[in-house]
Order: sequence, then structure tokens, then C-alpha cells
Amino acid sequence: MEFEVKKTLGKARTGILKLPHGVVKTPVFMPVGTNANVKLLTPCSLEEAGAEIILSNTFHLMLKPGVEIIKLHNGLHNFMGWKRPILTDSGGFQVFSLPKLRIDDEGVTFKSPIDGSKVFLSPELSMEVQIALGSDICMAFDHCPPSNASYEEVKEATDRTYRWALRSKEAFRTKNQALFGIVQGGVYPNLRRKSAIQITSIGFDGYAIGGLSIGEDRALTLDMTEITMEHLPEDKPRYFMGGGSPELILELVDRGVDMFDSVFPTRIARHGTALTWKGRLNLKASYNRRSLEPVDEQCGCYTCKNFTRSYIHHLIDRGEILGQILLTLHNVSFMISFMCEVRRSIEDGTFRDFKSKMIDVYSSGGVNV
Repeated sequence: MEFEVKKTLGKARTGILKLPHGVVKTPVFMPVGTNANVKLLTPCSLEEAGAEIILSNTFHLMLKPGVEIIKLHNGLHNFMGWKRPILTDSGGFQVFSLPKLRIDDEGVTFKSPIDGSKVFLSPELSMEVQIALGSDICMAFDHCPPSNASYEEVKEATDRTYRWALRSKEAFRTKNQALFGIVQGGVYPNLRRKSAIQITSIGFDGYAIGGLSIGEDRALTLDMTEITMEHLPEDKPRYFMGGGSPELILELVDRGVDMFDSVFPTRIARHGTALTWKGRLNLKASYNRRSLEPVDEQCGCYTCKNFTRSYIHHLIDRGEILGQILLTLHNVSFMISFMCEVRRSIEDGTFRDFKSKMIDVYSSGGVNV
């Protein structure tokens, strides 16, 4: 992996990330493909939308179809028919999000979301699975505590994250994939600093900010990000895990973050909401019933070039899956175009104006009629 910063404007920056399966321009948004697919979209649709890299889920793929099945296909890229880069998480977020039977220094014993059986995951096993998947970027195994965890609980998770990061690095014996470390520390400044210093001391190919945007106030999210960023090297990519709304991405880019992922754009699409250059649009609302406008007249995606709001309102109203497909395609296309504009505005020095304009649009309620 190679990473080069191309342009800076304050702390905001553009860059080039060279990976085995292609080049990624940063700042970049990565659509989430948990089960080896971005919900409702084909790889061809993702390519046409301009997606350069997607994220897939180590834990869920380990359960089904299982590593052996993906090995039969000679890796995750072949299995899912996606030729461009893939980032795989480590299973650390599932430590936060799924029922657990036990957490200790050895690893985590989960209750399987599929059949309720016991599933064990450790740093070594996470690295083994990710190496077998063949993703371009792998993540170190970490302990992500809940946002309401006590100081002592977060401290324990932060210390464990460091120990697991050391073990992840030791077990990651491959030359064709990159490994990113993850900073934890919850909403406690001293633990954020401690974790950032510990994780960067190990030496990874890139660094992620974990354990934020999971329920804490937005102001705390940004404060903890700033504290973390002070200790991350400038010559490595910086990845905010789970950041997906346009307004949050803008704030984080302004603080020097390069990479983002979230299910947010695809999830709200499945519930009838579109992201547009004028804000959020609720296609369920009755005012769309007679509208001959596209979802967004400034968008050139397949959905906006071929269908009216009236038609998509009808599909959503009748529970037709095509409505969800068309809105998902639009939202992913919008996020890719949005990141292109973020990069362009940094390059030409207008980022602050662009940020101010878009935050005003999205903070005003964002439903455009």
C-alpha cells in the first residue's frame, strides 16, 4: 500500500491511496457490503456509481458462508464479483453491537446471530480470516465499548485494544494486504490520547478512529476526533469508522480525516429517504405523488435520469422493492459525487464555503419539496 497527500487546506486534505486492486482518491466514502454485497446493488451498479472501495464484514462472513467457501473462490473479490479494493473490519464493532457471552484478554465469545451457538473470535483468528478473505485493507481486532460505558470499563477496553493490536500485528504475516490500527478511548480525552499514542507506537499502514458516532453527542464526537488526530501521523491514511452523514463527513474532513464508511445512506434509502444537494427528501410524503421532477435535478445517476419522484413515491407506497433499489442507487451515487465535490473544493480552496453551504442545507431539516 502507498499513500500520498496531494493537497492540504488547513487540516483538510486530498490524497491518493494505492492498493492491490486499484487506486482510491481521498477523502473517500466506502459503501458497506456486510455480507459480501451492498444491499440491493450489483457490483456493476456500484462501479457505474463511481465507488472505488467498499467495506465488508469479517465476523459475518466467517459465520456464513464461512472462510472455506470464500477460499474456494480464491478470495472475497472473486466470491462477490468486485474487482476494486475492499476493506474488511475485524469483528471489533460486533464486540459492541452483538450479544456476548464472555470478553477477556484471549478474545470474545459471541452468541451467534444465526443459530445462537457459541462463536469465538481473537486477534489471531481475525487476522487469519481477513488474510484468507484477501481484502486490500484489514483492521486490527479491537474492543469497542458502548457510549454509556463507565470510565473504568472504557479504560479496560482501551488497554485491551492495545494488547490486541500488538497480537494483530504479530499475526498479520502477509505482504499483499495493509493493516490499520484502531484507536479507542471512548469520550475520555486522556484515554483517547493514551490509545492514540499506544496504537501509533506499534506502526500500522493506517489508523482508524473507532468507538465514536455510536450514540454520543455530536460535539463530543468532534472533540474526541480532534484529540485523536493530534497524535496520528500525517503520512498515513486516517479512517473514521461509521461516519456517513454529509454534515458529519464535512466536519471530519475539516479535521483531517481521509476515509469514511456507514450504512446510513443505504439504510435510509430502504426507508424512502433520498440524499440530495438540497437536503434530505422523503419520497413517502404525499407531495411527491404528482411530481414529475427527478429525485435530484443536479444528479446524473440512473435513477434521476430515468424516473420521476411520482414513480418512486408510487413504488415506495406500494412496497415494491424496485423503489428501494432505485433510491439506494441514488444515495450511493450521491455520496460518491459528494466526496468528489469535497475533494474538488479542497483542491481549489473553496472547501470552507462548500462546507458551510452544505451544513446549512442539511441542518435546516433538509426536506426539499
